[in-house]
Amino acid sequence: MPQVPAENAPTAAAAAAPTAPAVPGEGRHGGATAWWGKLHGLGPVIGLVLLCIAGTLLNSNFATYDNVMNVLTRTAFIGIIAVGMCFVIISGGIDLSVGSMAALIAGSVILFMNAMAPVLGSPMAAVVVGMLLAVVLGAVFGLVHGLLITKGRIEPFIVTLGTLGIFRAYLTYFSNGGAITLENDLSDIYSPVYYANLLGVPIPVWIFLLVALVGGVILNRTAYGRYVQAIGSNEQVAQYAAVDVHKIKILTYMLLGVCVGIATLLYVPRLGSASPTTGLLWELEAIAAVIVGGTVLKGGAGSITGTVVGAILLSVISNILNLTSIISVYLNAAVQGFVIIAVAFMQRGKR
Repeated sequence: MPQVPAENAPTAAAAAAPTAPAVPGEGRHGGATAWWGKLHGLGPVIGLVLLCIAGTLLNSNFATYDNVMNVLTRTAFIGIIAVGMCFVIISGGIDLSVGSMAALIAGSVILFMNAMAPVLGSPMAAVVVGMLLAVVLGAVFGLVHGLLITKGRIEPFIVTLGTLGIFRAYLTYFSNGGAITLENDLSDIYSPVYYANLLGVPIPVWIFLLVALVGGVILNRTAYGRYVQAIGSNEQVAQYAAVDVHKIKILTYMLLGVCVGIATLLYVPRLGSASPTTGLLWELEAIAAVIVGGTVLKGGAGSITGTVVGAILLSVISNILNLTSIISVYLNAAVQGFVIIAVAFMQRGKR
């Protein structure tokens, strides 16, 4: 009878070994763990529901249709950026410059529209081209971030901390420390992008939902999305699995830049101007929305749905504070900061 080679002996023995009997109670513990995991995943949704109930009890105006639409419209800008930020954080990165990036894009787009309207001979054409410019600028800024982080081998925190100052400084320079204002005829054409509605729902809310839907499909249904999660889980293993880590990271920062561009082109017609304070603390709100939504700060896991819920939850908190005056509205950013720290504390050791 032929002998089994030595190197195959463990495999053969393992194959021949009988299956171990189930340990009493193991199924119950496993079921409890699964239920706890599901409950933990629903945490942001449960928190949002409880906040809505509390807001309704504290102020009857909270649950009105107009207030709900107002909350969702104000959520749209941060929510769109948070969708892109979700990809970056899942990949193990961070971007602190999105607020300053949005400010510079807004100022550049307004200057471009004002200058190109006479040249093109059509205010409408100037507005359309300016909106496209916002997305292109966002992608270019994201590309620069991705190249510095991958090819330049600089930590994302350092790169985006540097560009945070650069972007806002250039906007301040272009505006001479004041505001850059869109001309009246252009503003009249552009304003429906923010103020118009479809089926009773403001346009920014529809765009937010569309961006979130596309982001969810990309993250969960494409190879790119799986690579983003793999890199965040273990970059070295992803490299061994033949994943082009540099390419994926560059695309991820470009995706965030595009989201910033989309959010900015929706925001510009709201006020029709850009100033050194435009987009201030947007990075704080976007990061808070992502981690409140359950995305792990260390990377490797997260969801677009949770990010959307997190963005709405933070807006609801601000709205309740504004309606009830429980604390000063000037402390809204402080509340968001406490939320970030609390969620990070609860995520200790989670991977």
